[in-house]
Amino acid sequence: MPLLTLDHVSTAFGHVPLLDDSSLQIEAGERIAVVGRNGTGKSTLLKIIASDLEPDAGTVWRGPGVKVSRLPQDVLDASADTRTVHEVVAEGVHGLDEEEWERAQRVDQIIDRLDLDARARVDRLSGGWRRRVWLARALASQPDVLLLDEPTNHLDIDAITWLEDVIDKHSGAVVFVTHDRAFLQRVATRLVELDRGHLTSYAADATTKGSAVSVYDDYLRRKEEALAIAAVAHEKFDKRLAQEEIWLRQGIKARRTRDEGRVKSLMAMRAERSARRQAIGSVRLTMESGERSGKLVFDVKHISKAYQRPVVSDFSTRILRGDRIGVLGPNGAGKTTLLKMLVGELPPDSGTVDIGTNVQIAYYDQQREQLDPERTVVDTVGDGNDIVTVGGRSRHVHGYLEDFLFPAARARSKVKALSGGERNRLLMARLFTRPANVLVLDEPTNDLDIETLELLEAQLAEFDGTVLLVSHDRAFLNNVVTSTLSCDGTGAVTEYVGGYDDWLRQRPAPTTEGPTKAPKTARRAAAQTGPRRLSFNEQREFDGLPDRLDGLERRIASLEAEIADPEFYRKDPGQIHATLEQLEQERAALTDTYARWDALDSRAR
Repeated sequence: MPLLTLDHVSTAFGHVPLLDDSSLQIEAGERIAVVGRNGTGKSTLLKIIASDLEPDAGTVWRGPGVKVSRLPQDVLDASADTRTVHEVVAEGVHGLDEEEWERAQRVDQIIDRLDLDARARVDRLSGGWRRRVWLARALASQPDVLLLDEPTNHLDIDAITWLEDVIDKHSGAVVFVTHDRAFLQRVATRLVELDRGHLTSYAADATTKGSAVSVYDDYLRRKEEALAIAAVAHEKFDKRLAQEEIWLRQGIKARRTRDEGRVKSLMAMRAERSARRQAIGSVRLTMESGERSGKLVFDVKHISKAYQRPVVSDFSTRILRGDRIGVLGPNGAGKTTLLKMLVGELPPDSGTVDIGTNVQIAYYDQQREQLDPERTVVDTVGDGNDIVTVGGRSRHVHGYLEDFLFPAARARSKVKALSGGERNRLLMARLFTRPANVLVLDEPTNDLDIETLELLEAQLAEFDGTVLLVSHDRAFLNNVVTSTLSCDGTGAVTEYVGGYDDWLRQRPAPTTEGPTKAPKTARRAAAQTGPRRLSFNEQREFDGLPDRLDGLERRIASLEAEIADPEFYRKDPGQIHATLEQLEQERAALTDTYARWDALDSRAR
């Protein structure tokens, strides 16, 4: 019996339906990956499943008692939320059939594993950290159907691999939207593609079930076959339609019934052809290469940088023309800081970075700071000009933007109206018009669909200059980079040959703490120096210790005064013994409380 069923659901924004008479069943234990191009309606599908959005037609059936929890793609609207992280995450455990201490323990464990500050206010967090908070909230609720919209965005590799394990152990069904191919291959048991309003399911067969890689590879193969079959069918249909159009133009010789029927059939064919939705085009990437740089691009000697703690410590390297270097490490480990020191945007505290001859740098920044939200798409790329030069030839800016899937109407929109994927494409469109022989890409893969990612990989492989990139996309790193710089969060930067899988093989063996401890240690070092910070419950206990100590001291003073009274030893022997025993217990409690206060105080500093 399915947990949830979508039956002939349709919904539209404007005149184009995002879901067109679509159906879907979700069974217990399934791991369903929803794939499709940017803007096809994947987030809308999750909202309908979660009952956050009513469809225009069709029904959504949910089994009795089935609980659904959704991680939204965009949590930026939480900027006015003044609650603490702990309060938001604790919402997820409301209503669970558990003891209060079990719910509190679950909240603390999830907050600690995602490296969140329980006492931080949500409105003071960046978009990436807010995403972690809502991910923690969704996981804490233990839903029967867990909906995750781009869950890996802004998570580092350690957190992504941890999330994979959490999903693997989750007893309910999981439906997720992702463009992270490694995550998809590791987790998915079934793929559902949303294309032009229709849902198509690609499930593992008996020979490949349980192999996530086989599910994804089987989807790619079957998708290619389906596109080829559809192309042949459309070609035959269009040929027949063209023949009927010729017949009509030649004129109907006699008003016979069969001719009238042929005309009606032609009208139906015209309507069918008009209603056909063409596949979304592919992004066409062309880079404007600059002049050839010198052999030595960056000569780095003993650079260091610290912000209350070491970020980069005594790092030296030489980067040569043609190198493709990936930078990986936990969030906050200094990856972006390292890139900015290399390209000269940030001076090191010590050491030197010498840039080679004829080096032209194009920088793709993680926070999209180079985009003015009030400018239009056309102005952002053309800077007021109608012509741009790309790949050695001049092109009209509107034609160039169509290569990045910006039609004329969308090209006149302001940047602030664009989705995350569209902003990424816009920044790439602008970047690739600048002559450059060094590309510096900070998290270029966020919000890009799989097809665009693969095209970007192909372009970077053909680029004859030097590439430096930060990414948590393991497949992207494997397919692009030739060497890897690993930032461990303590300031150490180590260079390895190859991509992500090569780094896994070459990195030092985990410490005796075990493999599950290492990521936690790295993230803690990246977040702060010194002892581990207090958890939410520990901080609450620490805040209450002064009052507890005062109470103990008052009770001890009262008991001591009672015992000092000459009339005390004239009381019943049993009462005397009980009072003396109580005094000893209170003194022991005072000693233990002072020890606890000292332990927490040393960690809170």
